[in-house]
Amino acid sequence: MHRRLLLTALGTVAAPAVLRAQDTYRSAKAGFRLVALARDLEQPWSIAFLPDGRLLITERPGRLRVFAGGRLERTPLGGVPKVYARGQAGLLDVCLHPGFAQNRLLYLSYISDGPGGPVTAAARAELGEGGLRNLTPFFEALPRRPGNANLGSRLLFDRAGFLYVTCGDRFQMQQAQDLGDLAGKIVRLKDDGSVPPDNPFVGRTGVRPEIFTWGHRNPQGLTLHPESGRIWEVEHGPKGGDELNILKAGANYGWPRVTYGVNYDGSKITDNRSLPGMEDALRTWVPSISPCGLSFYSGDKLPGWKGSLFTGALSANALFRLELDGERYRTEERLLEDRLPNIRDVRQGPDGLIYLVTRSDEGGLFRLEPA
Repeated sequence: MHRRLLLTALGTVAAPAVLRAQDTYRSAKAGFRLVALARDLEQPWSIAFLPDGRLLITERPGRLRVFAGGRLERTPLGGVPKVYARGQAGLLDVCLHPGFAQNRLLYLSYISDGPGGPVTAAARAELGEGGLRNLTPFFEALPRRPGNANLGSRLLFDRAGFLYVTCGDRFQMQQAQDLGDLAGKIVRLKDDGSVPPDNPFVGRTGVRPEIFTWGHRNPQGLTLHPESGRIWEVEHGPKGGDELNILKAGANYGWPRVTYGVNYDGSKITDNRSLPGMEDALRTWVPSISPCGLSFYSGDKLPGWKGSLFTGALSANALFRLELDGERYRTEERLLEDRLPNIRDVRQGPDGLIYLVTRSDEGGLFRLEPA
């Protein structure tokens, strides 16, 4: 939606820092209002909530911004790693160490350039006053190859304190089935980047020990189930075939041997929709919605949504709310369709509200509140 039209849809300015929507939106189980918190972001990718109430926001060109006291601070934080920012590449996810309140450690995923081509990378650093200190890169999704597509990456700590990093297939689909290559994989690491000894492929000749799951195309959402602690994931298919999955140690999720999608020119990839030894998706979208960001809602501010799973939908220009029956998909609802396009990240805040960022050059930070 054009910026001027979006401003009209959201209503008038209530204060310099916050544009409050006058329109009330209805979903099947909640009434809500969309509030614009900041609009001066360039292609934001991810948000993280600090214990002191501030928000960290990554911008794909390579900046880490702070939203504090109702305003977006003008000066980015220093100490961010140098990123390769072309095509889909750049600074991507940010997450906090589980012990952040004590150690001040945060983690970034980004695309790093080097001999042979760009690669998904991750680093950790201490958050200090005005910037990051002691930046330590600890992971690269080797080997390097040319290309700047299918490079989505998310970071997530599980309840045992292990870190998961998602790695796209770099638009070289066959690498997702190669266990000697980290493209098209989700890896599991200790908080210092070393490999846990109980990873599913440790000790196997010719297999990268970092791998937790394989056969992925372009994972762009990762979240923990609030009750079971299991890891849920969404990924982009090609033309059709986006997926919602639950991760299982050592499992193969099929790409490109199994898919509901086709190549962008309409040509066939495979006839297989399922194969023995490969995990079937809980939900497959045809046509594509391009799911991005993933978060369960467990708060009390919007009780009708409790237990729902939310994901942005880049190509569907909507926020999707999924209803589940345990670990089975039931139904879904499109919210804010064509009202807030290009939702890149979805997070539940510590205040029990839902926060979104939109990926455009005039991207924004938004909040959903009860009407």
